[in-house]
Amino acid sequence: MSGAAQTFDEMYDADGAVRPAYADYAAWFEAQEPGWLRRKNQETEGVFRRTGITFNVYGEDAAEERLIPFDMIPRIVSAAEWRRLSRGIEQRVRALNAFIHDLYHRQEIIRAGRVPERLFRDNAAWLPNMVGFTPPGGVYTHVVGIDLVRTGPNDFFVLEDNARTPSGVSYMLENRETMMGMFPELFTRSQVETVSDYPMRLARSLAACAPPGTMGKPVVAVLTPGIYNSAYYEHAFLADQMGAELVEGSDLRVVDGRVAMRTTCGYEPIDVLYRRVDDEYLDALTFNPESVLGVPGLMDVYRAGRITIANAPGTGVADDKAVYSFMPDIVEFYTGEKPLLPNVETFRCADPDSLRYVLDNLAELVVKEVHGSGGYGMLVGPAASKREIAEFRRKLVARPENYIAQPTLALSTCPVFTRRGLAPRHVDLRPYVLVSPNGIEITPGGLTRVALKKGSLVVNSSQGGGTKDTWVLKD
Repeated sequence: MSGAAQTFDEMYDADGAVRPAYADYAAWFEAQEPGWLRRKNQETEGVFRRTGITFNVYGEDAAEERLIPFDMIPRIVSAAEWRRLSRGIEQRVRALNAFIHDLYHRQEIIRAGRVPERLFRDNAAWLPNMVGFTPPGGVYTHVVGIDLVRTGPNDFFVLEDNARTPSGVSYMLENRETMMGMFPELFTRSQVETVSDYPMRLARSLAACAPPGTMGKPVVAVLTPGIYNSAYYEHAFLADQMGAELVEGSDLRVVDGRVAMRTTCGYEPIDVLYRRVDDEYLDALTFNPESVLGVPGLMDVYRAGRITIANAPGTGVADDKAVYSFMPDIVEFYTGEKPLLPNVETFRCADPDSLRYVLDNLAELVVKEVHGSGGYGMLVGPAASKREIAEFRRKLVARPENYIAQPTLALSTCPVFTRRGLAPRHVDLRPYVLVSPNGIEITPGGLTRVALKKGSLVVNSSQGGGTKDTWVLKD
C-alpha cells in the first residue's frame, strides 16, 4: 500500500479529531485507567479459551487448534452508513441468486453475451445435475457473506462474495457477548443494534425454505463433517442456538423417500438440511463415491422436492473470483440498476492484455487464485520478495486462467489495543445475509477481521489476523 497519509482511519480524522460515530466510545475510553484496560484486554483471551473458540490451521505438521485473537476496541458504523451498505448488499445478493438460477436454466446472460460460457464450463463448482432443477422457494443462496473493504469516508468496495458456506458468524456472536460481559456500561451509553438474535433469524429463515408439503413445524438439522473440521465449533454452536439437531452423515439415511436422522425413537424425517459439507462429499451415489461425510441418495430426495439443502448444491459457481470480476455486469443484467457497491478493479489473467499488464506490475498488485480462499495461494506484491515474485510469475505464465489480480488498496484502519496504547490496523467486514421466500435479512453488524501485524493487509485468521466486535449504531 502507499503511504499512511492516504489511509482512511475510521476513528480519527486527518487532524486527529474523533469521528462522530466514535464520540461516545472515545469519551468513555479516555476516562478509563490504563492499567485497568490492560487487565481487561488480558481477560479476553481467557474468555475465548474457556469458551473453546478455536479454529484449525491445515497444511502444517499437525492441524493445530489456535485461538483467534480478539481485539477489544469495537469497530463502529453509523446508522446512515449501514443503511447505504444494506441497500448495496441486498441488491448484490438478489443478483447472485438470479444469476445462479439462470446458469442452471436458460443461461440468458450468456446468450446476451454479458459473460463468457467458460465461466461455468471450466468451473469445478458447476454441477450438471442441478440443470433444470429449482430449489424450494427458488432460493440457492440461503446464507451469504459479502466481504467489504473501505478506502474513504464514502468508499466501500466488495472484495469477495461467499455464496457457498460463509463461516465466522459464531465469532460475530461471541465477540458481542464478550464485550457485553466485560463492558456492560458501554451498551447503556451507546445504542447499538443487536446481533444476538441471528440464530433465531437463521432458524426462521431456513424453516421458511422448507419444501412444499411440509407438515407442521419444519425439522431443521445442521450437517457437519465432524469434530476434525476447522469450523466444527461454529456448527455445534449454531445448532445449539437454533434448537436444531447437529448431525453427521452416519446419523442420516434415506427412509421411504425422505432423508431421516437417527433418534432415540427411531428415524425422524428432516425438512431442511443446513449443510456445512462441500458439494463433493454430500452424496456418494452422485458425487465422490469415497465420501462418508454425506448421505447416499440425498440428491435423489432433493431433486424429488422432499428436502431443502442450504445452501443449494452448485452455488459455489458464484464464489469463483473469475465470476466476481463480472459482478458489475451481473448486477446490472438482473436488477436493471448500476451496482450500489462497486467491485475492486480486477484484471482477469485469462485475458492476454490483462496478463501482460499483471506480469509487468507484479510488485504493485495482489494476485489471487480463482478458486482460492483463506488467504492461501495469493501474492501480495508490495510485501513479497523478488524470489516470491519470480515464482508467481512462472505460475501465471503456466496457468493464467487460474488467477485474477487487483491493485493493493489502502484499506481503512481501526485502532487496536496494544501495550503502548491504540495503534491503527487494517480491517475488512463480512456482513451475514439470510435469504428466504419471505425476503432478505441483513444482520446489522458482521465480522470485522483485523490484520494484527503492523502494515499487513492480510486479515485472514489463518494468516495471523484477529477479530473485533462490530457496532452498528441506532439512529
